[in-house]
This record gives sequence, structure tokens and C-alpha cells, in this order.
Amino acid sequence: MLRTVFIGGVLACAPSVCAAQANVSETIIVTARPDPEDPPVVAQAREDLSRTPGAVSVIPNESIERRVAQGFSDILRDAPGVLAQKRYGEESRLSIRGSGLDQSFHQRGVLLAQDGVPFADADGFSDFQKIDPLTARYVEVHRGGNALRFGGAQLGGAVNVVTPTGRTAQSQNLLRIEGGSYGLRRGAVQVARAGEDWDGFAALTALRTDGFRVNSSQEQTRGTLNVGYRVAEGRALRVTLYGADIHQEVPGTLTLQQALRNPEAAGFRVEQTDWKRDQSVFRASVQTQWRLNAHTDFAGGVYATATDLHHPIALLINQQIQTQGAFGRVEWAGELAGLRADLFAGASYRQGYVEQFLGPVFFPVAGDSRREAAGLDVFAEARLFVTDDVALVAGGSYGRATRDYEDRLNASNNASRDDDWFAPRIGVLWEGEGGAQIYANITKSVEPPHYGALVQAPNAGFVPVAPQEAWTGEIGTRGRAASLVWDITLYRAQLQNELLSFSPAAGVPAAVFNAGDTVHQGLELALDWRFAEGWALRQAYAYSDFAFDGDRVYGDNRLPVAPEHQYRASLTYAHASGWYLAPNVEWRPSDVYVDYANTLKAPGYALWGLNAGWDFANGVSAFVDARNLTDEIYVPEFGAVVNAAAPGSNLAVFYPGEGRSVYAGLSYRF
Repeated sequence: MLRTVFIGGVLACAPSVCAAQANVSETIIVTARPDPEDPPVVAQAREDLSRTPGAVSVIPNESIERRVAQGFSDILRDAPGVLAQKRYGEESRLSIRGSGLDQSFHQRGVLLAQDGVPFADADGFSDFQKIDPLTARYVEVHRGGNALRFGGAQLGGAVNVVTPTGRTAQSQNLLRIEGGSYGLRRGAVQVARAGEDWDGFAALTALRTDGFRVNSSQEQTRGTLNVGYRVAEGRALRVTLYGADIHQEVPGTLTLQQALRNPEAAGFRVEQTDWKRDQSVFRASVQTQWRLNAHTDFAGGVYATATDLHHPIALLINQQIQTQGAFGRVEWAGELAGLRADLFAGASYRQGYVEQFLGPVFFPVAGDSRREAAGLDVFAEARLFVTDDVALVAGGSYGRATRDYEDRLNASNNASRDDDWFAPRIGVLWEGEGGAQIYANITKSVEPPHYGALVQAPNAGFVPVAPQEAWTGEIGTRGRAASLVWDITLYRAQLQNELLSFSPAAGVPAAVFNAGDTVHQGLELALDWRFAEGWALRQAYAYSDFAFDGDRVYGDNRLPVAPEHQYRASLTYAHASGWYLAPNVEWRPSDVYVDYANTLKAPGYALWGLNAGWDFANGVSAFVDARNLTDEIYVPEFGAVVNAAAPGSNLAVFYPGEGRSVYAGLSYRF
């Protein structure tokens, strides 16, 4: 019955082409029974996440190293239920289950972390450029309310990028070069070493590209150092350092007609005023894993990040950002009243400030402010196996967020606020003898407003925006049967005070407000199938039904931005000699609403691509990554509009997609 329902859902998705990888599994689906072709570190990550009574995924580096990956839009493209769409460069939309759906620049609603250390500023606002995709050993995706072990209570969950160590890196040495369309050139060097008690990993990456659009070039250099020392069995210390120097030109948004007629255009007065986003980034963390006894382990650490940002767009934004934090988690496994049980409990604290100066570009503005923020999450979750196959799960998190704003040009704007909440969670997990699982859970999520929502000139002080809250229920199944691996989740989230926004004028960041009741519900589905020697089929499909719920203005209108249907697939043939060929497709079969009034739609599209390459026996690998082979003009990403039919509405909210492109890469592992 399960297979019939599942395949029925797949056939409803449409065209028949999908993906996988030879020799090393590309499967991103978590199963309780590990893939025998997984490297040990990836297999262990899948096993750890399979304890979660909810939707989780693991994306190993093996699944992305045979194509050009510039950011999250490339890394997460096959993750079920994740909307990861490129705007330009590494700037993307990242939304899980409609999180941060309105956010037309940067990111909120998903906790982004590297080795458990958040990328975000202290108020929760995130930037995509603070990661080197080539130094991800694997990526964990915790969808919805399944990010409790990070202390996160966001609607979208968490994405955690795990850095290689001297023991988990794929090879001791790596040399990699890439090049192709729009002047892309990237080189990387990685070194990994391990002794009896110590290990080290170091990486250096440099990139230069002209970009598809006018005023979208970028130059960047990134370095990573990860050193660990084993004090004793089960006890270790680790220091991770990361630095980046990033120079990014910024193209503007276009109207739909402009984007479809001349997608390479930069936008209104962008070239004349030289829009860009330049930043230097430094991050350091010290972490420990400490076995306390046979049943109990502790993991924790401290971290600090610093960013210096120069960002002229329609106005000049200069920021100096400092964030520090600490976290700790205790995990226990044993018996309770004769029944198998386990639990984790911990806390995460962060604090920091943003020194911000605003100056005119073509808007006459001035600003000089300090924005301080702090956050605390205290969390716990326990599992009790009432039978050998069934575990009951309960947990929750207490959160507190503080905001203190000082306007140095106008003291009457000074403001502060505190928000706190409790977000409970209950669930159940069943696991069969073959490793197949069925799970269900109910989770509350809370997202306090960040400074972009609270400080909205010319309003004085803080705008009275309430925290976004939601109750989400999900039920799903995952597993492996012979050559078939599946992951299916149904969810429904009922939101209050959803944070929504619209762009009031060209080049001006969106204003934020609270909606009334809204509903986010949908289906997340993934299928990997190895149906013959050398052949592998992969499909990922998301159905997203996001709408107002009896709103006094919009009734039951659909929320804009998120496509109702999103389908990705690829089919791979890998020859025993090492060469492989993988056609792929990305398909939005229906148009997508742009405004809350549901008067304007962006057209759907289908993009065809092709991956090919050869893995040689001497450690050399070569690949070709061809995208948008039909050179379709399409618009995958845009901001929300209130009512596109209203006179004077700003309709320059669209980011056109890239045209036909071909990239190639060569790597040598030894």
C-alpha cells in the first residue's frame, strides 16, 4: 500500500528524469539502515539523524563535488521540501515550509550553522556568503520542528554544514580547478593530516566570476583551518578558524517584462551608483566532546564572529558586526524503568551588536546607530521505547530574545524590548525490522522579529511587530527496500502573526508587518531508485499550499513567492570504467503568485541540464556541468507585492534566472 501511494505521488509530478551517483551514494535520504556505500562519517551522521521523529536529510560532499556548487542553492537543490533558489552570486532564497517566505534579501526563518556555530547575527538575521561550499564534508537539514538539538525554534528548522577534519576528509590532499560560463574561475587546495592524538584540516579557495547579469561580478578568497586534539578516549578538543574576503557586485530587481525581455540588465541606476556588497568575515570556535561515563556525553563550545560590511545600494550601508556565543549539550542513553531510553538537554546563548552607518546614494538618508541583541535557548528532548519498535518522544525549548537600539542622530528613536516563549514538542517513532520508519510529531515554533522588522524609518522607535508563532504537525515515513530509498512527509502548520513584507519602492528594503492567521501545508517527497546495473534514478518533489486563513483583506488567498509544485529529477548511468552521464530537469509546472491580492503571476518553467564526467583510477576526476540547455528565459525568484493591480505599485521585484551555461572541473586527490 505504501509503495502504491508513493509511486502514485511521483507519477503525478510529471516528466520522467531523475538523479544519483556511481560508486559513492548520492542519496540524501536518512534511513535507519545505512547505505553500505556511504563513507563511515556520512553513515554515522545518517544513523544519528534517524533517531529523529521527523523530517531530516544528510547531503554528503560526494553528491555535490561533480558539479559547480557556488552556494546553498546548489548544495540543497535536491533536498526534499527545501526551496533554495539563486538570486545572484551566492545570494539565494532559502525557505523550508514557507519560512521567511517574504524575505526578498538575505535570510531568516532557518537556523544556518557550521559545525553547530550559527552564521546569523545575534538577532537571527543571516547572510549566505559566510560559507565555503567546497569545505562541507556533509550538510544536515533538519526541516521544521526537528532542529531542537540546536536549540532552534524557527518554522523552517536548521541547516548545519559540517567541516572535514583530518580524520574525516575524503583524502589527504586535494587540488581542484573549475571554469566556465560568465567568466567563472575557481581554484581550491585542501590538506588533511592525522596523528595518533591530533588531526588537522586546512583549505584555501579563490573564486572570480563576471556573473550572468550586468553588475554581478564577484571576487572572493576563503580560508579554513580545523585542528583537533584527543585528550583521551572519548575526550577531544577542536579549534576551527575561518576567514573570507568577499567583493560582490549587486544587480537590482526588474519588472517582469524587463526580466523576460532583457534578463541580463542590471536594474534602475545600479551601474551608475555601483551597487555592491563587500565584506570581510572572521569566525573562530573552540569545541569539546567529553565522555562523562559509559552512558553520558557532553559536547559544547564557544565562538566569536566578526564582519566588516560595505554595502552601497539605493542607500549606503556600512556595518561592523560582532557576535559571540556559547553552547553545551548533554546526551544520555540507558534504561528507564526497564525500558530503553535516551535524552539530550542543553543551552545556547548568543550576544552581539551591529554598528551601522547609513548614507545617501540616490535616497537622501542618514543614519548612525548601534543595535544590540542577545538570545538564549534552553532545550531538552527524551525518547522512551515502550516496545522494541516504538519510541515516544517529548521535549521543548525555552527561548528569550532581547533588543536594544540606540539612534545616535535622534535619541527619541531609542528603544528596547524583550520576548520570551516556550515551544513544546511531542512525537512518536516506529521502526521495523528492515529499518523502515514511520514518525509523527507536533511542534510549536516561535520567531522573534529581527531589527529589519523592528526599525522601519520614518517610524519612531520600534514598530510594534509581534513574534511569529506556529503549531506544526507532521507525519512521514522513510526507509530502504532493496534498490529503493524513500522519504515522504506530510505537514500542516497553523501560523499566527506571520512576518510578511513588501517592497514599497524600487531599491528600498521591504517593510514588515504581522499577518492574521495563515496556513502552511504540503508534501515533501524524495525517491532514489537503482533499477539496473549502473543506472540510478532520483526524484524530489514538493507540494506547497500556503495561504491566508479568513483574512479580512485577502480572504483565503494564496501566499506569494513559493511555487505550489516544485519537481527536480535526474537519471544517471555510470559505467564500471569510471565515466558517467546524468541528464536532469528542474520543473515548475504552474505559475506562481507574486502579490498577496493574487493579481499577478510569474510564469512556470522547465530547465534541462546535463552532468558528465570520468573518475580515473589515479585519483583524478573531471566533470562537465551544463545548465539550462534550451536557454530558456525564466524568472525563478522575486519579492512579494501587496497588490500588483493597484496604481503606483512597485513591480520591480524580479530576479531573472541565468541563461545557458557550461562549466567544467578537474580535481586530483592523493
